[in-house]
Amino acid sequence: MAGLGPKRLNKELSKISVSLPPGITLVSADNLEEWFLDIRVLDQNPIYADQTYRLKFKFSTAYPIGMCPGHLQSRSRSTNTNITEPPEVTFVKVEDRPIPMHPHIYSNGIICLDLLGTQGWSPVQNVESVCMSIQSMLTGNTKNERPPGDEDFVRGNRLRPRDIDFYYHDNTV
Repeated sequence: MAGLGPKRLNKELSKISVSLPPGITLVSADNLEEWFLDIRVLDQNPIYADQTYRLKFKFSTAYPIGMCPGHLQSRSRSTNTNITEPPEVTFVKVEDRPIPMHPHIYSNGIICLDLLGTQGWSPVQNVESVCMSIQSMLTGNTKNERPPGDEDFVRGNRLRPRDIDFYYHDNTV
């Protein structure tokens, strides 16, 4: 991993190893490519009562912002374009850590959330703020259901979560 990523991730890891908001726990961060965190919904939402969920964060070399080689302008120099790339964040199912029921969470753990896509991502976001956004998304949910077409999506999807072009049509859940 080159560029800004390692420095930024080391800084984030130092901070979250010491302090995280209530209901969010760092499980493991053995390297700068993949981290696991647990989250719990802290209010009285009956859908998520007494449940803890496991999130997996995968970081690319372009996290949180990287350089995309541009085309050659002349023989001597090329241009580079800044690209922002969110971490790939999914729920993972492990013993006593199910995939939460939610209209924007597929049964394979893929999360449909605009800030996890390149259009909605901003480098001011970080692991802690992403966890808090997902925790808030769960807290406000009143529907104990999967997204429409969950089974077909899970069966047919071959893309990485960050490569899926979700259509964000329902901000009410």
